Amino acid sequence: MDGSEQYRPVDPTTATAEKLQRPTFGCGLIGGTGAISSPCDAKLIVAANGGSDLIYLNDRDPALVKDLVNFLSGQDYVSGIFSDPAFGEIEGALSSSDLNLKGSSVLPIPAIIVNFRSFSLDVANLLQSAVTICDTGLQEGQGMHGCFSRADTLNSMAAIGPDFKKTYIDAAPVSNADVPVTLAHVLNLELPKKGSLTGRVVDEALAGGPDKTAFESGIKESKANEAGIKTRLSYQKVGETWYFDTAGFAGRTVALPGN
Repeated sequence: MDGSEQYRPVDPTTATAEKLQRPTFGCGLIGGTGAISSPCDAKLIVAANGGSDLIYLNDRDPALVKDLVNFLSGQDYVSGIFSDPAFGEIEGALSSSDLNLKGSSVLPIPAIIVNFRSFSLDVANLLQSAVTICDTGLQEGQGMHGCFSRADTLNSMAAIGPDFKKTYIDAAPVSNADVPVTLAHVLNLELPKKGSLTGRVVDEALAGGPDKTAFESGIKESKANEAGIKTRLSYQKVGETWYFDTAGFAGRTVALPGN
């Protein structure tokens, strides 16, 4: 097929058994002959991930990745695309290395990570009224995660006990990766480390710790593609520890700076 049709899964309501080469919910195998009796020769493997999707390619073709990024960026349900740096710089997409998702794992690396659009129903209460488009079998209102809106990434964290300051409000970013590292520090335990994504000790929240911790914030932005669309990523950083707040296309992600 020509154009966008080649990237759309078969319709399960009309497909024959020989072509129905995808599960009922979310995920899909796209392209190839579709013959169930032969090994899977799908060109694209789409793994549903709620507020985002992961796309794997059997054909590691940079031109195909560029074509897919251009196609996906034109869909109104998409907001932000990240591509495997092995394909080089792709206009309209940031690299998955920008998210610290390119490591030494032996598992297959997604060629493309697609973030879905989010929006708010109340401009006076952006986060509490946020709605996200999701690839899921859940019904509206049942909840989901995986999107890069600030409504998904902004969470509250609290700690209590003799090792923590009382009534202290931490202005620095903290993530769930920091929790075990901080607790191990409090308990004088040595946690084995593998890789660099191990979180940090939240010193500023500990009794006797500094009043505050210095951190920086900024924006990463891709080059524009042929349609003028760019992927933007807002982040915070404490030392060498990264925190990612929002990502997407301008006007399509809740609380993305520059919207």
